[in-house]
Amino acid sequence: MIEWLAGLSCLLAAMPAALFLRNMRSYAPLPPATPGDTGISVLIPARNEKANIAAALRSVLQSTGVDFEVIVLDDGSTDRTAEITRGIARVDSRVRLERGRQLPAGWCGKNFACHQLAALARHPLFLFMDADVRIRRPDTLAQLVRCFDETGAALLSGIPQQETITWAEKLIIPLIHFVLLGFLPLRRMRASSDPRFAAACGQILGVRRDAYTAAGGHAAIAERIHDAVALTRAVRASGFKTDLFDATESFSCRMYRRSVDVWKGFAKNAHEGLGSPALIIPATVLLLGGQVLPFVLLAIGETPLTRTFAFVGVGAAWLPRAVGSIKFRQSSAGALLHPLGVALLVGIQWLGFVRSLLNRPAVWKGRAYRFAPTS
Repeated sequence: MIEWLAGLSCLLAAMPAALFLRNMRSYAPLPPATPGDTGISVLIPARNEKANIAAALRSVLQSTGVDFEVIVLDDGSTDRTAEITRGIARVDSRVRLERGRQLPAGWCGKNFACHQLAALARHPLFLFMDADVRIRRPDTLAQLVRCFDETGAALLSGIPQQETITWAEKLIIPLIHFVLLGFLPLRRMRASSDPRFAAACGQILGVRRDAYTAAGGHAAIAERIHDAVALTRAVRASGFKTDLFDATESFSCRMYRRSVDVWKGFAKNAHEGLGSPALIIPATVLLLGGQVLPFVLLAIGETPLTRTFAFVGVGAAWLPRAVGSIKFRQSSAGALLHPLGVALLVGIQWLGFVRSLLNRPAVWKGRAYRFAPTS
């Protein structure tokens, strides 16, 4: 029986490894910038971001080759976020500071902030960017504009280079790349506008104004905590195509700075992701069965066939992480401890799932959110 289990675990490890390597061939960086006259509005929702906002704005203001504006929405900050932004806006007219309205019932804070930002923007392209993101190259915005033209996509997103310092960051955050490229068939995503293939990273989300409006914008996903995927799904449901690009060279981000924030940040999104009622069981089987079980069986297996299957499974589980650690500049220690990271990720998903069943709110940036029903 254990030999059959070892064979199954080997298969569960090999399938995402094969898809990951296949996807790597088409998960490309932004194309070279070319002259154009399409402007872009960089929209930054900011709530208590005094530690981030100046660096974020400086990174945007280095941009060349494109007409752009930067709008920061102060979403009820109690720190120096507005003061710092106001000081930069005084010396650079491309920056505008706007004060957010009081959060209405039925809205998540970030969604309402982005809804207001979109109404204030003047360009036909939007780039929603978190305050902890940095644009790495002066030509990044111009490259993004060209990517819209080349792909014909209405929405573009990518995963920035993730800066990881604590052990929790190293173990869990790189799994964003692994789950995305190991389980999403990019070719099928690009071949249709089927909402089932919606994928995006909320740290950077570019969208055409016309598609945003047609899909209902953030008003259509007002209560969704996992805003990026929800908006992408709405855009695709409206008949538009979306796409992903490798943002490693163009953007960077330090998502969380404490281990507890990593746990809370992933748990708050779980109910609308891998921890949703429809996915929690299959996600657990796929992740633990393919990414953790081979390591266990390699340690305890007694027959040559069991050990062979386990050895192949371990290699297949490690392969995407080894490739990703080089390609996406991820922690090599985190890659080596891949099964531990996956086990922690699954635990976080179950935490989010149980909290949703108990109707316990997710608390983020001082606001409590009830889990919205998923469809």
